[in-house]
Amino acid sequence: MRLKDRIAIVVGAGQSPGEGIGNGRATAITFAREGAKVLCVDRNLASAQETADIVRQSQGTAVAIQADVTKEADIEAMVADAHQRWGRIDILHNNVGVSISGGDAELLDITEEAFDRCVAINLKSCILACKHVIPIMRAQKSGAIINISSMAVITTYPYVAYKATKSAMVSFTEQLAYQNAQYGIRANVILPGLMNTPMAVDTRAREFNKTRAQVEAERDSKVPLRRKMGTGWDVANAALFLVSDEANFITGVTLPVDGGASVQRG
Repeated sequence: MRLKDRIAIVVGAGQSPGEGIGNGRATAITFAREGAKVLCVDRNLASAQETADIVRQSQGTAVAIQADVTKEADIEAMVADAHQRWGRIDILHNNVGVSISGGDAELLDITEEAFDRCVAINLKSCILACKHVIPIMRAQKSGAIINISSMAVITTYPYVAYKATKSAMVSFTEQLAYQNAQYGIRANVILPGLMNTPMAVDTRAREFNKTRAQVEAERDSKVPLRRKMGTGWDVANAALFLVSDEANFITGVTLPVDGGASVQRG
């Protein structure tokens, strides 16, 4: 019960169609298992509800709500719901992000529409969620924020909008950390590497007309540690540590969860 009685908002607590478990759903379940009350937020209410139902089946506390986090009014309502329902907000976990599924492409092929969509989902949503949570956390003199970026930040990722927005998220998290440390608020960012999630694997299988097994094998072969991708649980466990009291003196950190990919050279 490392998060006993804490209030957490998990943005992107549903998941896209496919096999396995996504980072957001795994994180919501993990936070609840450790005693947090979790607001499961997703554009797809049915998917968020699935996550909340899984939590409740294990006697945890979770509520699902629908929000389009590219719209500030929805974000404001999301934060207000958690605060009015439980009286405080201890954790904000920003997990949404799109690349190929949002129309992202290499520089010469990207469209203005796709670029704007990716920026709104990947970056604007994170910034606006923090904008509305920070005043509550400042008043409490405590809080923990986790932003999910990507190893695309430090690798040769080919698609423009995802790399740019996820890189910006790292800088924004560092800014959050140093501007809010005096209020007892911590902010850290996780860089997931190659993960076996529905969004990462099943989306690519559909996009490139391959089987799931083919995409899995290609991605597994690039991972130094055991030649095996990570899962949503690996990201969730990293997030759990960073929002727990065990990380009480850690803020402004960028944590790769990548099976060793970030230490490869040449």
